[in-house]
Parts: sequence; C-alpha cells; structure tokens
Amino acid sequence: MQSTLYGPEHLALQDSLKKFIESEINPFVDEWEKAEIFPAHELFRKMGRLGFLGVHKPAEFGGMGLDYSYAAAFAEALTHIRCGGIPMAIGVQTDMATPALAKRGNDDVRKEFLEPSITGEYVACLGVSEVGAGSDVASIRTVARKDGGDYLIDGGKMWTTNGTQADWICLLANTSSEGSAHRNKTLICVPMKAKGVSVAKKLKKAGMNSSDTAQLHFDSVRVPQRYRIGEEGMGFVYQMEQFQEERLWAGAGWTKSKLIIQETVDYLRERKAFGKPLLDNQYIHYKLAELQTEVEAVGALFQKAVALYVAGNDVTQLASMVKLKGARVAREVADWCVQFWGGMGYIEETRVNRFWRDTRLGSIGGGADEVMMGIIAKTMGIMPRHG
Repeated sequence: MQSTLYGPEHLALQDSLKKFIESEINPFVDEWEKAEIFPAHELFRKMGRLGFLGVHKPAEFGGMGLDYSYAAAFAEALTHIRCGGIPMAIGVQTDMATPALAKRGNDDVRKEFLEPSITGEYVACLGVSEVGAGSDVASIRTVARKDGGDYLIDGGKMWTTNGTQADWICLLANTSSEGSAHRNKTLICVPMKAKGVSVAKKLKKAGMNSSDTAQLHFDSVRVPQRYRIGEEGMGFVYQMEQFQEERLWAGAGWTKSKLIIQETVDYLRERKAFGKPLLDNQYIHYKLAELQTEVEAVGALFQKAVALYVAGNDVTQLASMVKLKGARVAREVADWCVQFWGGMGYIEETRVNRFWRDTRLGSIGGGADEVMMGIIAKTMGIMPRHG
C-alpha cells in the first residue's frame, strides 16, 4: 500500500533510517539478543547526531520540529530492525517517555531532560506500571509528598523498558491522597542516579530480549518540585495524552507483519515437500491472502489515525483501535508464519520465530487488549465513564 500520508521528505527520512539500521543495528542484533541488552547510550548518541531521536520534538531543544506524520514514518522504518526489543527501546525514548515533557514541561525542565534525550546523551524510561497496577493506571501506589521545595518519592515501578541503563525516568506518582484518582497524580522527571533510586532486578522475558527491562524501587528519593511536568495533579491526564502517541507508535508495527509475510512467501517458494514448493498449495495461498488483507487494513487504520492526529484531533479511540487490531493481527501473522515454516519456524534463531516471541507483548504492554476495548466502548458512549 502506497501511503498518501507521506511525501518525498518522509520517504527520504525512512531511507536514511533504513541505511543506518543496516550499518549500525542489524549486524549486531543477534549478539544483543543473546546478551539480553544493547548499548543504549552508544546507539542513541549515534542516532541523536543524525537527528533521529527528535523528529517530532521542538527545534529549540534540538529536535527537527516536524509534524507527527514524520514520527509515524520514522516508527514504520524502525520495523526493518531484525528484532522487536530495540525498536521498542527507541520508541520509549521518542514516543513514550518524552511526549508529555515536550508538550507540557517548562523550558528549564525541557532543557535539563528533553534536550539531552534528543541528542542521545541521556537514555529515558517511563515509570507508570507497578506490580499491582499495570493497565489500571489509576491504581498506582507510588507517592511523591512535598517536603519544602522538594518531593520525597516512595514506591516502585515494574516492567520498565530501558530501566537498567536510563539516566532519568518520567515518573507518575500520587501527589495527593484526596480527590479523584484521575486528579491526584503528577508526572515528575527523576534522575536515576538520585539517592534512593535502585534497580531491584533486571527482568528476564520470553521475548524482546535485546531490550533491558527493570523492576525499580524508590526509597525517600528527593527531587526538586521544579522537575514536575506541567501542573500538579494533572499527571493522569497527561499520561493519557502521552498514551496516544505510544499506541500510534505501536500501530506502526503493521509494516513488520508485512515484511514477515513476504519473508514467509520467499521461504515457501524455495522449500520443497512432496516434490513441489510448499507455496504451491491453495490453502497456503488463501491464508496468506487473508493475512495480507488484515495487515493492509491495519495500515489504513493507522494512517487515518495519524492524519487526524496531525490535524489536531483527539485520536484516543482510533489509537486504541490501531493498537488493539494491530497487535491481534501481528499475533495471527506470527502464528501462521511459524506454522508454515514448520520445524524451522520453531528454531529460535530464525527471524520468524523471533517475531513470534516478540509479538506476544503487543496485546499486553501499553494497555492490554481488554483496556483498549474498554476505551473504545467508552468513546462509543456504550460504557460509563468514571473519574
């Protein structure tokens, strides 16, 4: 599908990123997957020098200052990386930990945390989920209480991508015990080297292996209140806004499903069974045609959502639909392609197997499928809103 959303400048950005991926990332992916970590500072500095980490960020803080369609084109091109973990880590830096800061932070806090994140000097992470509060953001228990001009932070965060390497965390914490759970939270920039911040452990995952994921503890961590993003008590609202870009970013993964289908077609054309290529089978023809149709439908939904977002619309419903449908289609593509690859599909080193393992997270992380359906139902007016 040729996008009507992208012009020559978008395609040039994608071409530059694909060249960078082929020279600076893909040759090392297998090594980083085995190590279950990649050198984030080294890679992000290289990307920062080329402007890749600030496509949609303000020019006054080192970004390109382009509209969100360029960020979408960038996210699509990331799918050419031969794993899911590294694109996810980059996405945390560009589309998950920094949108609220870029939009709502004052100039001083943006200078201190956003600018070095755009240049790649700082690695960022996002602190929302907790052991007892994953998709249910309103129920987080981490607390930031005022002490003079500072906050004292106590609590913990779970499933924190980039958590073992990050220089700062965009942290959501309760700053009041009164009022609605949707109006008592604040987003705060917290340096990871601050006294009382600790990595409890690095988590071993079933997929996304090259991305480091941490459980974090905060024990009386003191940070100045000026590190707050926007208004106190508005953190939940800002995080919901931030989730729009995170979920749109996830939808860009439709192009990865398309690549895996094509790779499967190429494999089946060469692989012979019972004296003929496996591709010479009507059942396989129909199933691949069905999968391709589903993938293209996700792509069209993604591009519609991006176009509306660029035009200034609230795309909460569409972003949730993109994430829901995109993740489910990716899982279906992965499962069928592993089946068609047969025994080779069950070998860990093959790209289709890695896609199978990495893809499962899509229906869990960033809001589970059930949460997406709840959001969609609320925006349809068929489910009561709370808070």
